Amino acid sequence: MASRLSITVLISGGGTTLRNLLDLQNRGALDATIKQVISSRADATGNQYAVDANIPLVILPAKQYASAESLSQELFESVRETGTDLVVAGGFLRRLVIPDDFENRVINIHPSLIPAFCGKGFYGMRVHESVIQYGCKLSGCTVHFVDNEYDHGPIIAQRSVEVLPEDSAKGLQQKIFAEECQLYPDVINQIAAGRVSVVNRTVRISD
Repeated sequence: MASRLSITVLISGGGTTLRNLLDLQNRGALDATIKQVISSRADATGNQYAVDANIPLVILPAKQYASAESLSQELFESVRETGTDLVVAGGFLRRLVIPDDFENRVINIHPSLIPAFCGKGFYGMRVHESVIQYGCKLSGCTVHFVDNEYDHGPIIAQRSVEVLPEDSAKGLQQKIFAEECQLYPDVINQIAAGRVSVVNRTVRISD
């Protein structure tokens, strides 16, 4: 029997993605085991989810590192020590430098349809406010592999939502987060099943 996919979850704030994955894991709906949580802030409220679930929590205060390279080096050393198969970013607001042994083994979910409203400075409510201000008719979320640029790695999956005239940025955020809560674990389960492959920038999911 194949070993279960192990994941490390990265957070910087409220940990809503972590909370969703923990709920699914507890219900047996996530084909992976969360082995570790790494937080970039000692005061991140999401840290408590890891504590409550008795999952090892590593805090790497991002401001203490002189560069993305130095933060990434320590982060991936910790990931390797756990034997983690896949790194799952859940609201992690720091750029990572991906080592060769973790190419296409780090994923992120972004609250827009990449390549729209993404890149440095586009995160959280800023994304939804920009979508509303631009007058977009569709938005959504994107799961992608992480490379060394913000929101740039190969796209794995996307889901769209309609942007209605009466939508506020907050309301749009809530609609998109509901989709994120389904799409992200779906992708993790597909990776766990060995169905995801990458050729150049094209991600293929087999039946």
